[in-house]
Amino acid sequence: MPASPHPDPFADWLGRHAAPLTHLDPEAPLDDLEPLRDLIGDARVVAIGEHSHFIDEFIRLRRRLLRFLVERCGFTVLAFEYGFSEGFPLDAWAQGEGTDDDLTAHLAEAVPVGVDDPLRWLRRHNATALRPVRFAGIDIPAAGGSLLPALTPVADYLRQIDPEALPAVQTATRIAESFAGTSAASSAPAWARLPAADQDALTAALTRLLIRFRAVEPLYVSRGDQHGYDIALRRLEGACQADYGFRAMAGLFAGTGLTADTSARDVYMAGSVLWHLERCEPGTRIVLAAHNAHIQKAPISFNGQLTGFPMGQHLHNALGDAYFALGLTSTGGHTGEMIRDEKARFGFRIEDTALRPPEPGSVEAAFAGAGLGLSVAGLRPARTQLAATGPDRIRLQSTFLHTPVLDAFDGILHTPAATVARDLEEGKAP
Repeated sequence: MPASPHPDPFADWLGRHAAPLTHLDPEAPLDDLEPLRDLIGDARVVAIGEHSHFIDEFIRLRRRLLRFLVERCGFTVLAFEYGFSEGFPLDAWAQGEGTDDDLTAHLAEAVPVGVDDPLRWLRRHNATALRPVRFAGIDIPAAGGSLLPALTPVADYLRQIDPEALPAVQTATRIAESFAGTSAASSAPAWARLPAADQDALTAALTRLLIRFRAVEPLYVSRGDQHGYDIALRRLEGACQADYGFRAMAGLFAGTGLTADTSARDVYMAGSVLWHLERCEPGTRIVLAAHNAHIQKAPISFNGQLTGFPMGQHLHNALGDAYFALGLTSTGGHTGEMIRDEKARFGFRIEDTALRPPEPGSVEAAFAGAGLGLSVAGLRPARTQLAATGPDRIRLQSTFLHTPVLDAFDGILHTPAATVARDLEEGKAP
């Protein structure tokens, strides 16, 4: 990739401060990642991003980073952009429950964002580890595709704790079943076709349930225990946030959405990370895997319009420098572009799309201008040294997101090329 003809102070800075890496292989020695130890410092939550889902290099790098953070830095929880409610059986599997083949059934309805590979590593690691690594889901149910993964266990809970409240959850479940999908891309259009009376009845039932849960907590805890109540409440909160998300997504698709309305999902994910962190033993450190657009600390805007406040912004507000956002990006290659298609399995199809050259002012152009290949750079020192000349955009799928990169991320891990994962190319996924 040719360097820009115009001098770039940030590219010069990168050339002096970025650390070269030598391996993509998840099983390779970890010594080249040692510079990351000083970059993250004492962070309690280290988020690992990706500019696109479904990218082979990012999947491999994420597992290398997970290995490093677990084996050399003592991290003991992997939190993933995966349903909070659905995460509990995956954690049990990672701790050794069931057979190795059970994971395929657990993930049968999930969008293939790469959770299977780290889970299989966790299970192997935990089989001999003195201190096992837990798995934690953080997302709304089915990534906004269905309320059922949350409502079904809430109904089971109420049968034992509060049978009088069952009619409300049964009403919500009946309506939710009528438009359940596998992602927000499939469910939001189906929700929009519901009669307005059903849309409102669903919201009313969920809201009534949530208020009752919170109002009678002492009763519920006396009939069960605090841990069971906390999980059931968080599941119900996820269903409520997802229900709000249906309205937000439908408005976004119709061009009538409210400003930053899709933030409901990100605030739930941030809250879920903190929920898990608060309930773990003191000193717990979490590896968090999610898209760059979720982990970044600056608001998301497109064409000058505020779109949302990402999970990373909420986590930074809550944890300060104890939250570290590491964005993953590439100079070139390909991405799996997600094209809306209601007939496809997940409400979208994945098209192997060539990435256009880095735009001037992008962090990718700076890595290219510095002549860097596979490498990692911490950005915190650059904020004071290059506050006015840092990059103002970063790759997002096949386009560029305009954002103050030095404020949005604490570090960038760069690879020269991105490749769509082979199983997607061969048609094994949507």
